[in-house]
Amino acid sequence: MFFNSSNRPIQIVETVVFYFFLTTSLHVYAQDQLSYQLKSTQSLTVSSAWPDDGISTHSAELEDWSFYCQATYFFQQKNNFNSTYFGQNTLLNQKEGGGDKSYTLSATAYVGKRLWNGGEFYLNPEIFQGMPFNGQLVGLGGFQNGELQKGAFESPVYYTARAFIRQTFDISGSQESYSSSPNRVKGMGRPNRLILSFGKLASLDYFDDNTYSHDPRTQFQNFSVFSMGAFGYAADSKGFTFGGVVEWYQDNWIFKGARLALPLVPNTPKLDYSLTKDYVDQIEVTKLHQVAGQQGAIRALAYRQLAYMANYQDSLNESSKNKSTPEIVENRKNGTSSWGYGFNFEQALNREIGVFGRWSWHPGTTETQTLDISKSISVGTSIKGTYWSKPDDTFGVGYAINSISSSEINYLKQGGMTAFIGDGNINYKPETVFESYYNTPLNKQTNLTFDFQKIANPAYNSSRGPINIWGLRLHFEL
Repeated sequence: MFFNSSNRPIQIVETVVFYFFLTTSLHVYAQDQLSYQLKSTQSLTVSSAWPDDGISTHSAELEDWSFYCQATYFFQQKNNFNSTYFGQNTLLNQKEGGGDKSYTLSATAYVGKRLWNGGEFYLNPEIFQGMPFNGQLVGLGGFQNGELQKGAFESPVYYTARAFIRQTFDISGSQESYSSSPNRVKGMGRPNRLILSFGKLASLDYFDDNTYSHDPRTQFQNFSVFSMGAFGYAADSKGFTFGGVVEWYQDNWIFKGARLALPLVPNTPKLDYSLTKDYVDQIEVTKLHQVAGQQGAIRALAYRQLAYMANYQDSLNESSKNKSTPEIVENRKNGTSSWGYGFNFEQALNREIGVFGRWSWHPGTTETQTLDISKSISVGTSIKGTYWSKPDDTFGVGYAINSISSSEINYLKQGGMTAFIGDGNINYKPETVFESYYNTPLNKQTNLTFDFQKIANPAYNSSRGPINIWGLRLHFEL
């Protein structure tokens, strides 16, 4: 494993220093550009605000450019958990030859340019370095680090994470100011509006949002806690996709729809840019509300996949005919479909405490394009540190229960392997995830997070685990 290398700590330090100078240089350049272009910006005064959308009632200077950047380092270590056997896609313990340490390191620049009235272009170059426990991402239904979807790389790799155009059409309401933020140029608009986005983007930037559990760089880390575990969203091997998203904001309702590209081969980098053969169609409806004067939201999502995928039962039938171990690669077919749905809620109890929950489901008859989860329920809470005189601190606790379908259980029991799991056999029980984190600011730009996860029945196998994972996260943004 890479952690046994004598020069690995030096390489990690060098990479951290490199990322620091990269993000700092980008920020200095951004400030120079903003100072220059703000000299010619238009100043407007507004009298109302959009709640929780960065809206200001002060005079607004319209930006032509926006520049932001972030860097996140996350280190995790696991225990030498119990295991009676292992297979090709098992998360190994130390006795089986698996490493007990994992890390990820990412740096992203967020560049925005106003093109015309309502039109904007955004570009997000990104650098990533990281390694899962086994050197490959296997052995769990709900993976423990949301950044690990970007792959396993011992040296930094560069890629374009996002490159898309956004067009906003105002519909009604008083004109208001919205502040600048990553992938948003400061400007003016109306609360009831239609937004079209097209290009390379991330599905979870638009869907399955939640105030208390959505961003693995600042909140919960486990996939099945910060997102709907059974949501088969479109993503390449780094977590991004290509396509179009429509958003309609009308009073206390939000309607969203999208067609987004899937990989030509499941869980690989190359997407179907034609959006005609391998894609996901999805819709989401959000209802904003107040309970006892506290803000909340309920979201309902449905999706349909059409792609080059394998069906588990077809693989089992083929293996029975050939008297062989079932496998999915040779049984993939064009035009294979799947579908699913999910619900997501959030509710503030007061200014310091919020609760959240998710439920998601799909039939689980085909191989996964995201996670090996066909049914998932999660709940949790987020508490600000005001109660212990640390108002900028956040303490979070979440719990998830993940399951898979009977056809996938039979496939795994006969020795089959999916892209992410496969112990050679299975003593099935639902996988459970407990996660707790504590986030505290070190300064205005940097936050430190302590994270703990306990995963029972990893990859739905009660013959293994439980796995205890301790984590340390450092997040820097400008």
